[in-house]
Amino acid sequence: MSSEIHRGAAAVGHLADLPALEASAVHCLRLWSDAAEGRAALPKGRSAEVLKQICGLCASYGRRPLMRHGLGCACLGADEACFAHMVAAAATGAREDALMLAALIVRPDLAPALVALSEQLGLALNRRPVIPTAPGRRAEDRAGFLH
Repeated sequence: MSSEIHRGAAAVGHLADLPALEASAVHCLRLWSDAAEGRAALPKGRSAEVLKQICGLCASYGRRPLMRHGLGCACLGADEACFAHMVAAAATGAREDALMLAALIVRPDLAPALVALSEQLGLALNRRPVIPTAPGRRAEDRAGFLH
């Protein structure tokens, strides 16, 4: 990649401002992307297997690489926001919205498969959230900060 920052990594918000389900989805994505150490920190069980399938699908059939911020970063990247919203939409039954977001991440013909997996992940995270251990800054604490 060139020295130019990829748009998918552009900060669009703060992790602390997301609902628990969406923050958990981003945190899981970051853990998975943090190699063996991060994957070892994921809760074992069905959600870890589903996340593995989601990340494999995104890596193999993504429209482009999914950009992420570092594990301890308080910022929310554009791709992370799209991923989090897709998981939440799928888990809450907003399948058309989830499908639209999935088509931004993977090839359109594979978007339904990504939505089905995202629904499973979202439902698992609703039962057992994986909240980041390092809390981000809340909106009232960010006055004067860009991100």
